[in-house]
Amino acid sequence: MRHSYVKQCKYLVIFDADFQPEPDYLQRTIPFLIHNPELALVQARWKFVNANTCLLTRMQEMSLNYHFMAEQQSGSTRHAFFGFNGTAGVWRIAAMEEAGGWKDRTTVEDTDLAVRVGLLGWKFVFINDVEVKSELPSQFKAFRFQQHRWSCGPANLFRKMTMEIIHNQRVKIWKKFYVIYSFFFLRKIIIHFFTFFFYCVILPRSVFLPEVKIPNWATIYVPSIATLLSAIATPRSFYLVIFWPRYGFLERVNLKEMVMGTYILCCACYDLFFGNTFLYLYLLMQAAAFLISGVGFVGT
Repeated sequence: MRHSYVKQCKYLVIFDADFQPEPDYLQRTIPFLIHNPELALVQARWKFVNANTCLLTRMQEMSLNYHFMAEQQSGSTRHAFFGFNGTAGVWRIAAMEEAGGWKDRTTVEDTDLAVRVGLLGWKFVFINDVEVKSELPSQFKAFRFQQHRWSCGPANLFRKMTMEIIHNQRVKIWKKFYVIYSFFFLRKIIIHFFTFFFYCVILPRSVFLPEVKIPNWATIYVPSIATLLSAIATPRSFYLVIFWPRYGFLERVNLKEMVMGTYILCCACYDLFFGNTFLYLYLLMQAAAFLISGVGFVGT
């Protein structure tokens, strides 16, 4: 952005090193910016070339397909705010400069830029038909590092930008409420805490405390519906993926996942032999998921 030749350009295309755009990518995206002067970003969809490598990449494909086909698509259709995915997008340079350009104050500088541009009244569009080939992390440690950055980065950005969003005068109050509550607070913070504490702490502990009653809709129906909705975007992944033989076992052991899986397995066994509920059915599957990740059976 600091080079002199950028001053002669109107648009900036961003790709990560592992992304492979089609030859007609610019022909299918630039016209949106040309014919819509209020548009700041055209976001394309990711397509994964290594989705069938292992169970880990298959699960990531399902999750990210839901993100693009449901979250990004709905945000674009309703003209609501949605985040920039960091790559496979075309920016209007004037919008970037008006927002102050790239800032390295967090590990999610792409989301930082998108929020600042959105608060200036610019609009974004997501094109589901334009796909860009990319790769998914196939090793569990790389996946865990990526998820840590994607989880902690938005929370840190939310802490830095809350007052800036509240005092913004360029957008309507409903959009500020959407960005604060739905985009940041609910999707980037609450959902992570809820998932961990409910399924890894509260639910297993309820086995040892019979007086704690958790309704079936909270333990069975809601998680099942959420899982099915996430899988709809990738119907070919409904069936069970067979695990490949692994080598270098000791190098693949993930201690945190092993400890959590063992703890939940103990809770399941206690409920099976001494409890009067059917929570052990869910806990056994939860423990299996952690233990499978712990012994490295989900990556290459």
